Amino acid sequence: MGKVIILNGSPRAPKSNSKMYSEIFVKKFKDNCDYFNINNRNHEQLIKTIKDNNYSDLVFAFPLYADAVPVGLLKFLKELEKANIENRPTISIMINCGFYEPKQNDIAIRIMKVFAKKTGYKYGSTLKIASGEGTPSTFFKYFLFRKIKKFAISIRNKKYQDFVYTMPISRKLFLKASTIYWTRYGKRNGISKKEMSTMLIEDK
Repeated sequence: MGKVIILNGSPRAPKSNSKMYSEIFVKKFKDNCDYFNINNRNHEQLIKTIKDNNYSDLVFAFPLYADAVPVGLLKFLKELEKANIENRPTISIMINCGFYEPKQNDIAIRIMKVFAKKTGYKYGSTLKIASGEGTPSTFFKYFLFRKIKKFAISIRNKKYQDFVYTMPISRKLFLKASTIYWTRYGKRNGISKKEMSTMLIEDK
């Protein structure tokens, strides 16, 4: 067992699903684990923290944005690439998206693996979460929490693996349920289903 730092790369980190999943990770890891949110002002401090604490593992938790990695996280990775860190931790990632298909996360995962390879970091485990936006409000969250536990244990025991989660329902049922969810969400914010269906959001 070693010491882990988990960094939340979500643009809305303090109120994000990535934060909730990270908190579950910390509980399931049951060892030395530090958690921080990434923002535009703390890159230098986070890198100093990584240098000073000799972490064995670095976990990035973040949502899928435009089929890739959030811009704020990309900016941090650029700074991390330039940092002179002698004992580089093994990088693992916990990525979530709102799509039904886990494969939607694959491009972002490849980006992170390329970063690790080019900068001399070892790559560890991956937890690929689909339907992550709707899961926390359903009973299915307990299936996801078990996946997070397995993900945490794989890092704690240095037996790195890939894990995948999506709602254990059919695609048809998922689409029906997600349509109801987002229609109600839009209504609460004064947006009709018709308005949500148009591509002309700039004219709103």
